[in-house]
Amino acid sequence: MSGFAKPLKIALGLIVVAGLIVIPINFNRYGLFILSQWAVMTIAAMGLNLTLGYAGQVSLAQGAFVGIGAYASAIMTTHGWPLPAAIVAAIVLAFAVGWILGYPALRVQHHYLAFVTLAFSTLAFLVFRNESWLTGGIYGISNIPRPHIFGVATNKPLPFYYVCLGSLAIVSVAVWWLIRSPWGRAFMALRENPLRAQSLGIDTRRYTLMAFAIGSALGGVAGALYAPLTQYIDPVPFNLSLSLDLLMMVIVGGAGFYFGPFLGAMIAVLLPEWLRFTEGYYLMLYAIAVMGLLIWSPTGILGILERYMAARRTKAASALRAVAKSRLETAQ
Repeated sequence: MSGFAKPLKIALGLIVVAGLIVIPINFNRYGLFILSQWAVMTIAAMGLNLTLGYAGQVSLAQGAFVGIGAYASAIMTTHGWPLPAAIVAAIVLAFAVGWILGYPALRVQHHYLAFVTLAFSTLAFLVFRNESWLTGGIYGISNIPRPHIFGVATNKPLPFYYVCLGSLAIVSVAVWWLIRSPWGRAFMALRENPLRAQSLGIDTRRYTLMAFAIGSALGGVAGALYAPLTQYIDPVPFNLSLSLDLLMMVIVGGAGFYFGPFLGAMIAVLLPEWLRFTEGYYLMLYAIAVMGLLIWSPTGILGILERYMAARRTKAASALRAVAKSRLETAQ
């Protein structure tokens, strides 16, 4: 059975990718917007998962980095810069700010660090709202253009959905490589036991800063795509609630699991839409479903799957031991 596990996973992955490419062709404008939003929020959640799930650093500022990327993209593209240049600028800016924000993590941990990042999120929101000479203030920035990719316009919803999906694919491959690199192993060592990691020669100071910076940079990428997706931004979407939503995506999907942000963003973005048939009760049902899940499985959806697989492995190992013991007794 184990010999078929890897080909089965590859086949399942190809089916999912093909479905994401083909099925939305028949979706209406709103359906494509929701799927594009899922792709963008997944990128932001992957950044937070890298900071929180793999490196163990609590952050309530990921929504602020999405806002930094969104405003960088909006300002540059409305002044004639191409979207790829705006994405690079958003990555650099978010990376630099994330690196600076990582310094408090060198001195405070856990809920103290959460308060520091909470303060930064509030500060970023105030800058977005009050510095109208740069951000447009409460009036925001409108008429944000969508790019031309190899001469093909992405003004319509379907082409820009493919832009978001392609960006998600690129980020997914990069994160997959990162968590399997020495950096990723250092992040996990930092999460499990910083003192032990330091005793093994890992520069915990540098890797803590890198965890914040890289996770923040992915938030900047998400923001740089969010601006042309909505084609209008103002400070409201980037308040603390966005950071809490991203945190929920990571925890519900499964912090520290590679596919956790994909599932978490799917639940946070798509589940409320699927529950709209209940009219005024859909948000209540959504909250109850999320709370029930976290009570039943604090490690998220993928935590349930991991426990199931661990139970199966334990059962199989017990069966093998029983068989070996019976054979030994027979031989004697």
